[in-house]
Amino acid sequence: MSKQRIIVTISGLDKIGIVASVSAKLAELNVNIEDIKQTIMQDFFVMVMLCDISNSAKSFKEIKDEIIENSEKLGMEAWIQKKDIFDKMHTI
Repeated sequence: MSKQRIIVTISGLDKIGIVASVSAKLAELNVNIEDIKQTIMQDFFVMVMLCDISNSAKSFKEIKDEIIENSEKLGMEAWIQKKDIFDKMHTI
């Protein structure tokens, strides 16, 4: 089975439990985190994750909707894109 990769970006005011909550949601959805980068600029938190959704029983849309819902409960914003589309957007 080929990998189906997505880029998950989470941002908002920093608080305890962001990484734990997002990671737990991804695990619940059977989504593998392949790479993760995060930074805090003053009080603003930004995290970008490369994830593989190949083993999830959920569709891309269902995964996207659940991540967004989880992030909103944290008071954070979330953007989820398929990696191939993300790559094309950043290639000239």
